[in-house]
Amino acid sequence: MWLYQKKLEYPVNIKNPNPRLAKFIISQYGGPNGEIGASMRYISQRIGMPDQKSKAILNDVGTEELAHLEMVSTMVHQLTDGVSPEELEKAGLGDYYTDHGWGTYPQSASGMAFSAQTLQVTGDPIADLQEDLAAEQKARMTYEKLIDLCADDPDVVDPLRFLREREIVHFQRFGEALNNIQDKLSKTKFYMNQIVDR
Repeated sequence: MWLYQKKLEYPVNIKNPNPRLAKFIISQYGGPNGEIGASMRYISQRIGMPDQKSKAILNDVGTEELAHLEMVSTMVHQLTDGVSPEELEKAGLGDYYTDHGWGTYPQSASGMAFSAQTLQVTGDPIADLQEDLAAEQKARMTYEKLIDLCADDPDVVDPLRFLREREIVHFQRFGEALNNIQDKLSKTKFYMNQIVDR
């Protein structure tokens, strides 16, 4: 279905490991506003959309969120690559290291494991798209906070800015889908009455 080119959607080349930043950034992997929830939400909601355009938007954005998941995982890996267990513990990742080593596990910055209970699929296209608009704004806001926390490392800030910009584009696409569906639903339906000769 997809051509995988074995490269990230946007390059991640972090030169300086920093487990403290990894602890924060992992929230966009599996936290409440993270990429895993976004991808699951959109791919699941697409089935209930009433037209092909909206289905396509949800499919496209949902699969792009999987690419963002890959980028965030790469960032976490590069920020912890070569870091000793002692350094991880000092950065507040001792519990994480105990359970997951240097793997990337979906959780929030506070250590709460990802749960599908953070997302909703109602089957109502307007309700689902409204949730999607809010989800994209929450993800944008989280990326902005991460940029604030990482401001002293341009190698980390650069991909975070790219990811933030994509959230804005996704918000716009979901707005288009919502407008399209609302226009379709607001049109009056006319039925032809059969005229009977007297």
